[in-house]
Amino acid sequence: MEAHILVVEDEEKLARFIELELVHEGYTVDKATDGRVALDMAINNVYDLILLDIMLPGLNGLEVLRRLNKEQPTPVILLTARDAVMDKVSGLDAGAVDYITKPFAIEELLARIRVALKLHGRISVNTGLTEDDSITEQSLKEEGIYRWKELTLDVRKHEVKYAGHGITLTNREFIMLETLLENQDIVLSRDTLLEKVCGYEYIGETNVIDVYVRYLRSKIDEVFDVKMIQTVRGVGYVIRTEEPAI
Repeated sequence: MEAHILVVEDEEKLARFIELELVHEGYTVDKATDGRVALDMAINNVYDLILLDIMLPGLNGLEVLRRLNKEQPTPVILLTARDAVMDKVSGLDAGAVDYITKPFAIEELLARIRVALKLHGRISVNTGLTEDDSITEQSLKEEGIYRWKELTLDVRKHEVKYAGHGITLTNREFIMLETLLENQDIVLSRDTLLEKVCGYEYIGETNVIDVYVRYLRSKIDEVFDVKMIQTVRGVGYVIRTEEPAI
């Protein structure tokens, strides 16, 4: 089942060009040229990915992104002007998974779409699997579900629970946890996590990853009295299959 993508772009020729290319790649595509219309469509439909221009009539793209994340979090790639650095930063902080500057090569856009869909588990088919002992961990991973002890992360539902209790995470915290769970027993460097979490070439200190780890520990480790994310001094972080003895 191919992904369903919403293209939000007020330049009609560009929107039509993107639509044709995406349809050619096998995606299902809807279009919107107005921010308010786009927000309404995004809330009332299920999209696997949204391509969102920042400069829009009705409601600008950043405001659409902020409101959407409160209603129905969906992976968003921003379409930005080349010199709009603050727009890029604001958009990523608001929850966008990536951005691409205009003008862009369609091959680059398609590649970024594939990465975003894969990262967020938006292209797997819903087979109706439930959590049962007969279902292997690999089958769950293929469905975008990761587990550690009593913690479950569901990519498609953008949901994290521990022993049935919901855990509220920001978009970047969710991506960080997803990345660590997907690579259990593999030590990931701060640079690797930075690339996954921020989705772009971050300029600055890598201690931003340490900050997100502290956030996750405060919401999971401290609340449920576990030791999930381990620090490997001088290297990075890891979630091990077996919780270490305290």
